Amino acid sequence: MALQSNAALAEIRDTLLETYASNDAMNQLILSHLDPRAWRAQPPGQKGGGRTIAAIFAHLHNVRCKWLRLTAPHLKRPPLLDPGRCTMKQAAAAHRRSAAQCLRMLSDALSGAPNRRVAKFSRDGWMPTWPAGGTMFAYMFSHEAHHRGQILMLAHQLGYRAHKAMYGIWQWEKLWKQAGLTTRPR
Repeated sequence: MALQSNAALAEIRDTLLETYASNDAMNQLILSHLDPRAWRAQPPGQKGGGRTIAAIFAHLHNVRCKWLRLTAPHLKRPPLLDPGRCTMKQAAAAHRRSAAQCLRMLSDALSGAPNRRVAKFSRDGWMPTWPAGGTMFAYMFSHEAHHRGQILMLAHQLGYRAHKAMYGIWQWEKLWKQAGLTTRPR
């Protein structure tokens, strides 16, 4: 029974890591299909009352870097993005780097190794820490999914069609391949 239990846990761990790897493929898909005119377009409503799409992508990357700094200081962090200056190309490259390091952090956090280096997840210096594990993964993935929804809604509100990205983020088999995974979603 213990062997079946360990195998089931290993499969769940691997599936979570594969899902996080496809997470950046979703962000890259949006970046590749986003109309460049939407990148710095001001959100509707009160002037200065919301983040641009550029600022949201910078926020996603910068928060990843904060999680790495607080939770896995032994991992190298890529430079932060300036929300007011970064280009789409810079954001895409930065996201690839921070995603790779977050995947390393999650891989250690979700391992059953007694000597793992990532044992606690710190979302922010003023927030309580959590044990590293499934909730850490869920928080990280949910944070990005929330902002992907904001980005796609904002592009729509600004009048820029993002249908290929909007539908593409649900084609997980393709995203798995784009993330370099040899398995299928399971």
